[in-house]
Amino acid sequence: MAAVGASFGAIAIASGLPVWAVVAMSSVLYAGGAQFMAVGLIAAGSPFAAIFAGLLINARHLPFGLALGDTLGARWRDKLLGSHFMTDEATAFALAQPEGAARRRAFWLAGIVLFLAWNAGTLLGVLLGGTAGDPAVLGLDAAFPAGLLALLMPALRDPRTRTVAAAGAAIAVLATPVLPAGLPVLLALGGLAVLLVPRRRKEQPC
Repeated sequence: MAAVGASFGAIAIASGLPVWAVVAMSSVLYAGGAQFMAVGLIAAGSPFAAIFAGLLINARHLPFGLALGDTLGARWRDKLLGSHFMTDEATAFALAQPEGAARRRAFWLAGIVLFLAWNAGTLLGVLLGGTAGDPAVLGLDAAFPAGLLALLMPALRDPRTRTVAAAGAAIAVLATPVLPAGLPVLLALGGLAVLLVPRRRKEQPC
C-alpha cells in the first residue's frame, strides 16, 4: 500500500498537481486506484469527468457498507469514520473474521493501518518527485487484486460462494469491452445480489 501510494504521489506531482492537492486527495478522498484515474483525467483537462468516474468506481462501497454496517459501530461518528477507512482490502479482511468483536477489531486495525500506509507513501512520493515511476512497470498495479484474492480464499471453500464469485467475475469480464470503466463491477454486484436474495429469503425464519 505504501509503495503504490508513493507511486501515486510521484505521478501526481509529475502531472502538475500542487503538493497540497496531492496530499489532500490521499487524506480527504482516500480513493486508492480511483486517484490514479482522477489524476490522468485532470491532467487531460477533464476535471468533471474525473469526479464522475471517481463516484462511479467507488459506488462499490455501497454494498460494502451494507455488509459492514453493524461492524462499524452504532454511533454516527463511528459510521462516518469507518466509511472513510473502508477499502476493498479492509472489507475483505474484516469479512474473513467471525461476526462480532473479532470482525470489528479486524476492520479497524486494517482500515487504520492501510490509511496511514497510503498517506505516508503519498508523502514519500511527493518528496521523491518522479523517481518512483509507474506502478504498472513494477507490477504494483497487481498488488491490490492479488492481496484481495488472498484474503477471499478462505470464503471460497463454500461451494455456493465459489459459484456466486465465478458468476460475478464472468459478468464483469464479459461486460468490460462494452461498458465504461466501473460499470462492469456494478453490473456484477447487481447480478450477485440477485443470486443471493433467494438464499437469504430461505434462511429467514417462518
